[in-house]
Amino acid sequence: MGHVHALRLGLTDPRFPASAVPGAVTAQPEARADLTHALRATVGSGNGGGSAVVVEALADHVAQAIEAGGRALHRPDLGTLVATVPSDPQTRNEARQAVAAVDDEAVRLRTAVKSRDGFFTTYCISPYSRYIARWCARRGLTPNQVTTASLLVALIAAGCAATGTRGGFVAAGLLLLFSFVLDCTDGQLARYSLQYSTLGAWLDATFDRAKEYAYYAGLALGAARGGDDVWALALGAMVLQTCRHVVDFSFNEANHDATANTSPTAALSDKLDSVGWTVWLRRMIVLPIGERWALIAVLTAVTTPRITLIVLLIGCGLAACYTTAGRVLRSLTRRATRTDRAAQALADLADTGPLASAFAALGLRGPSLPAPVLAFVGGAALACVAGLTSYGSPWVVVAAVIYVITSGLAVARPLKGALDWLVPPFFRAAEYGTILLLAANADVNGALPAAFGLVSAVAYHHYDTVYRIRGDAGAPPHWLVRAIGGHEGRTLVVALAAALLTDTDFTVALTALAVAVALVVLVESIRYWVTAHKRGAPAVHDEGEPA
Repeated sequence: MGHVHALRLGLTDPRFPASAVPGAVTAQPEARADLTHALRATVGSGNGGGSAVVVEALADHVAQAIEAGGRALHRPDLGTLVATVPSDPQTRNEARQAVAAVDDEAVRLRTAVKSRDGFFTTYCISPYSRYIARWCARRGLTPNQVTTASLLVALIAAGCAATGTRGGFVAAGLLLLFSFVLDCTDGQLARYSLQYSTLGAWLDATFDRAKEYAYYAGLALGAARGGDDVWALALGAMVLQTCRHVVDFSFNEANHDATANTSPTAALSDKLDSVGWTVWLRRMIVLPIGERWALIAVLTAVTTPRITLIVLLIGCGLAACYTTAGRVLRSLTRRATRTDRAAQALADLADTGPLASAFAALGLRGPSLPAPVLAFVGGAALACVAGLTSYGSPWVVVAAVIYVITSGLAVARPLKGALDWLVPPFFRAAEYGTILLLAANADVNGALPAAFGLVSAVAYHHYDTVYRIRGDAGAPPHWLVRAIGGHEGRTLVVALAAALLTDTDFTVALTALAVAVALVVLVESIRYWVTAHKRGAPAVHDEGEPA
């Protein structure tokens, strides 16, 4: 006896190979052998080898046998929902009363909302988007269809922004907010109807980045129609936002399974989270996706693309300083032992290509500096040379070669140090920043848009790497990283192109490189995620902090 939704939670969630609630047990294909073995063991122990038997509470006995056999068994937290097997009339009546006292549809709607979200999403979107999710579920719509609709609306918003008219900017802001409503709805629909999937998780995460960065491009195109060139600001916003995400990913992976994972800073953070107003203040300071998109939408409608992007850069910059400083303090005050898995994840996120790998393999004794210092010094030197020298300077190539060497030294040892999670963000900032600076120095029409396209293609590859690691699928294949050169190889190629080609030919080279990288990474990424979905790989659904 119990609520229907209790059975849904226990028997229809595709994320878990085996699940159970009182009186019921289920197994996905990968756990069917465990179920069969447990059933045979349970029946065999109940009848002494006979051919037929009635076992009281058979499902519960089978669930215990599955766990005893070593298979992890998911038992959902039902909260106020009821799922029980009454043993007598009195407990049956008590169960009926408990079922009648709780509205399982209200619980289902409430739990469709992400448990941890930003202030804007929690109070301005989720109160009504959950009902949109229910409406979609009752009409047979899937989360992937809603995710695709959100992408299409965002692309239309970017097109409106590209018109460069006040009406277009107002329409763009409204459509961007509607796209975000749909973006919240797809996850709530997945939770409401338990339609989790590997492909859906990838589409949701990937489309979020595509929507935001396409909108930046739309703002730049709209500004250009009015005679204002803001491509550098648009590219800078994309670089900053991507590096913020890499900081999040790297820190989380470095501490994914660390032992002795405590620090005074973390304790202070937990204490602040116990006070209501500080929770929301701290969530708003980091400028999560809801607050960020609301800010972009309002500024687009009432100001100019230049003001929108400048305010966005300032806000994201302050948020990046806040979150990064807190994580550095946690790392320095934490006495943690990091695992080989964490070191491998950081090495995969570093995206080291054949040049730096070959140098690291030489085993040369470089300066006895920590890996983050080597990564920062090499990247900062390259960025300074690219920004301070004139276009075509050969010193950029020299700095790029030094960057290859320092990158190899940085990853020559396992990344298990307290601050080694900073290595991938430093690499991202160096590569993206160098492309931005060299394109800006070229000072020719088309160079910055071409650089925007190249960084977009490379950033997609880096996000794809993150989502594969999150899904316990490992990094992309080594041949893919070698084919697109790794971060140091691409940086050296761009530096050589800037030194050897005219500014017009440099633009063509950036465009060709962007197309080549995009084709390779997109084809491999789509192939992987589609086949993973067909294989029935475990669905991964992000319930953590908003991006």
